[in-house]
Amino acid sequence: MRRRVACADFGAMRRSKAALALALVAAAAPSPTLAQDGGRAEAQEGALFLLLPVGARGVGLGRAMTALPTEEGAFWNPAALAEQSRRRVMVYRGDQLVGESTAISVLLPWKGVGTFGASYFLLDVGEQDLRDEFGNVLGSLSVRNHLAIASFAASFAGRVHAGINMKLVQFRGACRGRCPDLETTSSAYALDAGMQAVPFAGVPLRFGAMLAHAGTDFRIRNEEQADPLPMRLRLAAAYEVLHWFSGDAPTELWLALETEDRARDLGSPTYYLGLDFSAADLFVVSAGYVGGELDHTNGASVGVGFRLDRFDLHLAKSLTRSPVTGEREPVHVSFGVAF
Repeated sequence: MRRRVACADFGAMRRSKAALALALVAAAAPSPTLAQDGGRAEAQEGALFLLLPVGARGVGLGRAMTALPTEEGAFWNPAALAEQSRRRVMVYRGDQLVGESTAISVLLPWKGVGTFGASYFLLDVGEQDLRDEFGNVLGSLSVRNHLAIASFAASFAGRVHAGINMKLVQFRGACRGRCPDLETTSSAYALDAGMQAVPFAGVPLRFGAMLAHAGTDFRIRNEEQADPLPMRLRLAAAYEVLHWFSGDAPTELWLALETEDRARDLGSPTYYLGLDFSAADLFVVSAGYVGGELDHTNGASVGVGFRLDRFDLHLAKSLTRSPVTGEREPVHVSFGVAF
């Protein structure tokens, strides 16, 4: 009963976003119940905050990132880090509809070996005063989700890139005041394994595949209840279409296509489409579209990026509204410094 009370009190944190926030917390706190979807019984998944997008470059591209090299690879496909050649620090900011998200990545390429990375993601859902039936403040409940990632990626023969993420996932509902029975901690360990391939010399065609969030069940501390992590299978392809027309001009236009589905229960895929135009490695303009049964943020997105010497900045925004709150997503920002 303790977990249900915590969820009910937390639902008041953001009244305009209560339904979506409540769903997130209910998913984070494991439950043994089953959900019916098209006549099929499915175990409820935990730690759904793992499915939130992190990184403006990926958001602007409609999340179609599995086949493309990117410094944001720790949050999309670890194999994407294999082609990094400069040490880099990346900072991400994106006020999700369910809370404020902040992330940081440090990338350390080692010539002839591969790229090592360390990343951290925080989703701060917020705080809420808890009151008794007379309006007296009993305490303050805060809800935060944490994700720590250690990454490694390497290239083989210049055409195959592989990467792995080792992750610590944690949900914390902490209370200050007279509400210790509402404190909740859930944690799990997870692994991402991905690959990218450029199979044909001289042909700008890339393929990507990834198994995401495979790991231990998401379990409440000192309780037996647990839910599996939202394990996903992603398959993707990307093609640079301007090489037929631009010759040696420093411009590129990548078309990326991707699909994602539940690894344990295939049959409800989401599809991603992205276009990424860059000129002389100085600026990037992106557009994307998400559609399908699995993702509840279907619709278009746009993004723009700039690079000057050691610094780069990307901005992106989804153009859709939440089906729960009717609100639009805020702007996502990524800022990087090479050193």
